[in-house]
Amino acid sequence: MKIKALARLAAGVALVVATAPAFTQSTSGGARYGAFGVDLTAQKAGVKPGDDFWTFANGGWNERTEIAADRAAAGYGTLLTVEAEANVRAILDDMAKNPAAYGATGKQVGDFYASWMDEAGIEARGTAPLKPYLGRIAAVNDLAGLQTLFASTGYASPVELGVIPDLADPTRYTAVAGQGGLGMPRDYYLLDGDKYVAFRTAYRAYVQKIQELAGISDASAKADAIVALETAMAKQQWSPEQSRDIAKLNDPQPLSGLEAKAPEFDWALMLKTAGLDSSPTVLMTQNTAIAAMGKILVATPLQTWKDYLAYRFVSDHAQFLPKAFDDTRFDFYSKTLNGVQIQRDRWKRGVQQTNGALGEAVGAIYVARYYPPAAAKQMGELIENLRAAYQERIAGSTWMDDATRKAALAKLAAFEPRIGHPDKYIDYAAFKVERGDVLGNAIRSGEFQHQLELQRFPKPVDRSLWNMTPQTVNAYYNPLANQITFPAAILQPPYFDPNADPAVNYGAIGAIIGHEMGHGFDDQGSMFGPTGKFENWWTDAAKKGFKDRTAALAAQYNAFEPIPGTKINGALTLGENIGDLGGVEAAYAAYQKYQAKHGKAKVIGGLTGDQRFFLSYAQAWQAKVREGAQRQQLLTDPHSPAMFRVNGIVRNVDAWYAAFDIKPGDALYLPPDQRVHIW
Repeated sequence: MKIKALARLAAGVALVVATAPAFTQSTSGGARYGAFGVDLTAQKAGVKPGDDFWTFANGGWNERTEIAADRAAAGYGTLLTVEAEANVRAILDDMAKNPAAYGATGKQVGDFYASWMDEAGIEARGTAPLKPYLGRIAAVNDLAGLQTLFASTGYASPVELGVIPDLADPTRYTAVAGQGGLGMPRDYYLLDGDKYVAFRTAYRAYVQKIQELAGISDASAKADAIVALETAMAKQQWSPEQSRDIAKLNDPQPLSGLEAKAPEFDWALMLKTAGLDSSPTVLMTQNTAIAAMGKILVATPLQTWKDYLAYRFVSDHAQFLPKAFDDTRFDFYSKTLNGVQIQRDRWKRGVQQTNGALGEAVGAIYVARYYPPAAAKQMGELIENLRAAYQERIAGSTWMDDATRKAALAKLAAFEPRIGHPDKYIDYAAFKVERGDVLGNAIRSGEFQHQLELQRFPKPVDRSLWNMTPQTVNAYYNPLANQITFPAAILQPPYFDPNADPAVNYGAIGAIIGHEMGHGFDDQGSMFGPTGKFENWWTDAAKKGFKDRTAALAAQYNAFEPIPGTKINGALTLGENIGDLGGVEAAYAAYQKYQAKHGKAKVIGGLTGDQRFFLSYAQAWQAKVREGAQRQQLLTDPHSPAMFRVNGIVRNVDAWYAAFDIKPGDALYLPPDQRVHIW
């Protein structure tokens, strides 16, 4: 399992993504979008850039765009995801039909995908595939047996166990424990208001129905007990913003320390079951929540825990079961919580499942077919220009002292960029895939991933590993390795277009590169040194200056209210907002360096180079989101909604004011002394 509160490995580009009309790559040698890389038809006439820059850039598109019925959102991010899915589908269809042509791994991929697509076979097998797993739960007769399942792959648990690099020495791995166990986002159990009461009512009905489909008796009473148990856990868990505080998450404990803080758990048994008993310490994240889970463990009847495990197993694997299970899960998690109207096509979900289980095997073929090697060279140049821009900005910072500035520059110099795809791919030979056993394949996939972690555990940390596949439209920064990673699938228009105006590339992929670099210097990433070690490289005076500036940025975002009654959480989104702000300012500085070398940009289509830069940035965040999905994002996601990743950032950037002649009285105008500048 992964402990997401610490890993922070999906920080970046497009976690709220969307769909738009299909498009094709330019064959004329020109930019894919418009004459120079920006779609000017997306703009909304009559909107002043200083009043609402996102709508100025995207309002026309927003008015004419409908969110697809099978999606939670629309926009560029999902557009590229749709294209990547279609490309992967072509690979998978070929593998499913001709598995022998691709060797042993190709047969694994083909069989996995074919098993998912075999709807008739899944219906014919009914609930029979559940029996061995539910039987294992039914056989539990004491807390030891219960905790053995807690630590086993495929079963839910109030405490999750996993492996991450050691914060004190990121060259080695350590075991980690964190909170888990809920069927809804934490706050959905706790918040007042009709919306959340309705969500809880729908969830309780879902818990009952999913048990009834599985043939579990007395489903109504068991649903009441399960929801009560999860609510009790939710009340003790850390909030999403609390779970961003790396310093508080950093509580390494020997076995005796775990036993002292949460004595109700049999830690020796669970760690041995998980294969982690050789770890000298366990990083006890969310320690007070784990201690509270121990008290809930012994206060809850064993049968209720067994009912909880049975329900969660069926619910967590409903997509691998007959259509009635799959549809019931969709109706609650996608339709009720996120507002999605119809289930996605089976093949699209099959692509997602196969990418999750055998993603690097698929990715190797994806890279060979769809990723141009020249993109790596161009990206490498952009990254170095961004590094140089950050270097100049840090060196010229007036709020940092010399000692902290020197340490920041050392960390910047140590950044390791990875572009396109891993140098070596995962060997899936030990993963047993059986055509016709879709549920078993899913469980064995989890077991295979866990065994990979255990094989790596006693060895030095492998810095060559990737946490995203090449076919993923996203990017990330890993603070424990000081690496920034850009998969092949994101290196496409509108984010990156070799044929676009340089201002466009600097405003889109340049800001994304700058964003990922900025995570190394955000409120949490700044706690890690050049090698990824959790260490303090700040003087007290510099830390105060940093906190004053970041607090001002958080306060700005606290005032934004995307949904009436639900505001952005400035503390939860602070790291991403710092990344956005630093990314734009560094990308703009890098673009000025480009012009200094190649000559001042000409006016194109009536727009200066600086105007094209900021328009490109705004259109990179072209997205339209259903209210349910946005509500869940606001409560759980460290990324601000797309509109505010534009409007909330540009109002702090002096160059934007000059580019569009923003004046006092414009809605986004901030006096110079209220603009936040960090990096």
